[in-house]
Amino acid sequence: MFAYLVRRLFLMLVTLFGISVVIFFLLRIVPGNIVDILFAAAGYVDPADKANLEKELGIDQPLVVQYWHWISGFLRGDFGYSYVSEKPALQEILPRIPITARLAGLALLFSASIGIPLGVISAVKQGTRLDYALRVVSLSGLSLPSFWLGLLVLTASVAMFGQMPLFNPNPQSFGEAVATYCIPAMVVGFRSSALTMRITRSSMLEVLRQDYIRTARAKGASDAAVNYQHALKNAILPVITVIGIEAAFLIGGLIVTETVFNIPGVARFLVEAIRWRDYPIVQNLVMLIAVVVVSANFIVDMLYAVFDPRIRYTD
Repeated sequence: MFAYLVRRLFLMLVTLFGISVVIFFLLRIVPGNIVDILFAAAGYVDPADKANLEKELGIDQPLVVQYWHWISGFLRGDFGYSYVSEKPALQEILPRIPITARLAGLALLFSASIGIPLGVISAVKQGTRLDYALRVVSLSGLSLPSFWLGLLVLTASVAMFGQMPLFNPNPQSFGEAVATYCIPAMVVGFRSSALTMRITRSSMLEVLRQDYIRTARAKGASDAAVNYQHALKNAILPVITVIGIEAAFLIGGLIVTETVFNIPGVARFLVEAIRWRDYPIVQNLVMLIAVVVVSANFIVDMLYAVFDPRIRYTD
């Protein structure tokens, strides 16, 4: 087990190193840089001032030197300074992380708490009207873009209450926090819950046909015990995989939702930084998202052994 963990951690570091190289050099390949954008906005270009600004920002140095300065600073916790606001990049990023994390966490909770039970019910009631109704709901969730659903929610709120739901980034109580985050979280989590429900249903249908399920029923086990203690326990691995992927996706995939609901989160801030070619912000945000994705995949692999005792990671 220890040797497996060491190998996995080494592969994680290699993956993150490759991602950092791709992020850095692809960002420099994109035409234009922050200096060109600033001077284009001013409408006047002084070659001497432009050279001085490039030297001050450090983008006149060779790309290898720029990469070394960035990645060594990132490992030390020094994220540099934002080119636009001239504030420390960490100071710009940190206040936005909890907002996106709360939104993603609540959306994931909604997805799992709704998708798994409905997937079990749909599998158990296969071929009934309830099953067909739940399958229609799941297909609707997979078909409706989250941003369009968010616009529908905002329109309905205006029509019913005369105003749009306002987002408060600093709620003072738990109830206020739930009221603030629940609507955008449900909009985002609707698609995830639909995917979770379909995966749960498919996995449950496969398990319910196994011999040990018939044996459990023959021994007099209740329907709840058969469905949840026997079937769901053995069908949960694909569901865990989907939830892990969705958790990683939600951290960086909330761009449109944060824009629609005017949420000052990480994803929306990343788009603004890309538009302004704010290299320190873009590089560090994408690296943080990459760390979350790689960590989520590692946690999912570890959960396999927890939920299925047949899985063992040997040295």
